[in-house]
Amino acid sequence: MSFDRSIKIAPSILSADFANFGQEIQCIEAQGCDWVHVDVMDGHFVPNLTFGPPLVAAIRPHVKTVMDVHLMISPVDQYIDAYAQAGADVITAHYEATPHIHRTMQAIRAAGCKAGLALNPATPAEVCEYLLDMVDLICVMTVNPGFGGQKFIHSQIDKVKRLRAMIGDRPIHIEIDGGVTPETAPLVAAAGADVLVAGSAVFKGGSVQKPAPYGENIRAIRAAAQA
Repeated sequence: MSFDRSIKIAPSILSADFANFGQEIQCIEAQGCDWVHVDVMDGHFVPNLTFGPPLVAAIRPHVKTVMDVHLMISPVDQYIDAYAQAGADVITAHYEATPHIHRTMQAIRAAGCKAGLALNPATPAEVCEYLLDMVDLICVMTVNPGFGGQKFIHSQIDKVKRLRAMIGDRPIHIEIDGGVTPETAPLVAAAGADVLVAGSAVFKGGSVQKPAPYGENIRAIRAAAQA
């Protein structure tokens, strides 16, 4: 993974057809996505239950871009190696999920992955101050984590601006997760974000049999963000 600040679209497979993950991933990549976002939820830290390491390992051969694994789980540390071995390129853990987030970031990098730090909507940007040399990505949750298809929380735009100022010229991505559409993408891109996670906004209207809408949706979000 080389670093640059160009806009990257990372469709969340939480909105894909669960019976067709391999083909869905091939379709979104063929239609121009940059990363593939995998939302891991434990039914404890967030009110939903999704994908374990075997599923991540099963879809890894289909991902030719970047596999971006977002761990919405607590405890988190004992699962890092399993998701790294399953093929994650980026592993993101939540600031709120562990009392020792610095150790968690160290563990992710030690496992050979890029380290992501996710912040829930109520968590201020300032918690990142002493972690900036430990992280490769900061994920700003623009919805409360746990479900797809929620409304974008506008107060988070200011958080993105603060993070962008804190990061300076460090090679750290700012990722937005939640409510990304062609309407909200330009707001967060202008604030300094470069990785946009989108679930329903990418997958709506398309299917494995009819993937063209995926490309139209990806291009619409990218064009809006770049504008």
